[in-house]
Amino acid sequence: MSLKLVSTIMPRGAAVRPMTYQFALGLALLATVIVGATGALPIAVLIAAFAMPIVYIVYLYDVNMWEDQPLLVTGLAFVLTAVLGGGWTWLWTSWRGSTSAGSSFDAAATLPTVSGFLIAAVLAPLIGEAIRQVGPVLLASRPEFDDLMDGLTFGVISGVAFATGDTLVKHWPLITGGYAGAADAPTWISLLVLEGFVKPLVMGTATGIACAEFSGLGEGHDGFTPRYFRGVAEAVAANVLYAGGTYLLTFLGNQVLALVLSVLWGLAILAVLIIRIRTALHRGLMEAALESTARARGVGPGLEFCPSCEMPLLPAAEFCSNCGVSVRATLKVHPPSKDAAASAGGTPSEGAQA
Repeated sequence: MSLKLVSTIMPRGAAVRPMTYQFALGLALLATVIVGATGALPIAVLIAAFAMPIVYIVYLYDVNMWEDQPLLVTGLAFVLTAVLGGGWTWLWTSWRGSTSAGSSFDAAATLPTVSGFLIAAVLAPLIGEAIRQVGPVLLASRPEFDDLMDGLTFGVISGVAFATGDTLVKHWPLITGGYAGAADAPTWISLLVLEGFVKPLVMGTATGIACAEFSGLGEGHDGFTPRYFRGVAEAVAANVLYAGGTYLLTFLGNQVLALVLSVLWGLAILAVLIIRIRTALHRGLMEAALESTARARGVGPGLEFCPSCEMPLLPAAEFCSNCGVSVRATLKVHPPSKDAAASAGGTPSEGAQA
């Protein structure tokens, strides 16, 4: 299974311009490292906080997705999640009493506590994932946004937007603190890479898994199915592991080592999430390809779907192109009732074909 990051979180444009988004992410990372190394933390934190959202917004407009309703998508997926995420981060960090320039790395603490772990590594990720689901679920519930690829993309957008609000709140003292000097460059670089790139990618891919299951396959969105709740559970588990690992690593005593190990820990979780999300991406791309082929062969609004795997069926197909199930045999096993066909406004045979 491929671990290609860009083609996973930006699937629609990576095949056409594979280097464009890789270059954009690499440039943002390089700018963050250079500015952080000079000690200009206000600028460095802002670059790290907004790098992923800006790259993703450019991607959405570059591939011309949802061109008729860009404000709705941007508002619900980006702005709403970022505001709610920032508010929740301010709430739980104030409750916990975080120090050390507003970060989760508390230099004053010497040992982890049960309450600190439960708040930072369990409660915060749990509520955070619920917040990240709001915008994507509202969007994916609309008929024009019900494809699996749409749900996956909305989830990634929501994750990186939440990370932006989270980073701004946690590190606001660094933004307002002025020039910090280059003496602690390794600390600042490690922190900025963790907060500006690793964290949003972990959150985005995890939320994308759940939102892809909400959209599902076939006509319309699947909604709140067991598959969706399993996806949410996977997303929560990934974020709990990430937050728990970074919290416990805080107490190593060496801040640079703790941050470097946190980056590696986050990258390991991200690798697993990418493998998981690419399985959903494969199903989404297959659905889009089959639907495009069916439309090209003259299928109108009445697109038919496989009753077994929910993939679009080609015109006059007797077997599903995806799972190979005999469509005619399956439909004969479960014929619609006359009442159901009549309520649909057609004959029993017409209902079976639908």
